Amino acid sequence: TFRFCGGTFPGKTEATIGVDFREKTVEIEGEPSFLVCFPSQVQVWDTAGQERFRKSMVEHYYRNVHAVVFVYDVTKMSSFSNLKTWIEECNGHAVPPLVPRVLVGNKCDLKDLIQVPSSLALKFADAHNMLLFETSAKDPQESQNVDAIFMCLVWL
Repeated sequence: TFRFCGGTFPGKTEATIGVDFREKTVEIEGEPSFLVCFPSQVQVWDTAGQERFRKSMVEHYYRNVHAVVFVYDVTKMSSFSNLKTWIEECNGHAVPPLVPRVLVGNKCDLKDLIQVPSSLALKFADAHNMLLFETSAKDPQESQNVDAIFMCLVWL
């Protein structure tokens, strides 16, 4: 959320407790026949990933969502393994199946520490009808990949 909404990544971050909310206005180009741009407000709700904080989540955070982004840490297999729990929770809160979902492998800048191979993530994404993105929110060289995730969702 920091990279997409603010354009930077803070030097120090803390675990999300409950929900962190950010927003950004993006310009969307219309079809070539219209040659227009129109603003679109993107709201990003970053929910707690740790079980002890997630218990405080309430159902209204899931109401009226237009997309779901599942993020895992490519350097921690346990983070990837927890995706099934997140998907079940999302489905349990009646998020309609037609709501787009994407899978994001984060921390790809830590190449020597990667535990989740891209091939495994792609297989998982395909099995759950999700697009897969791999990026680093911290590395400014990867910022276009972070933007691509949300711009893709704006168009879906």
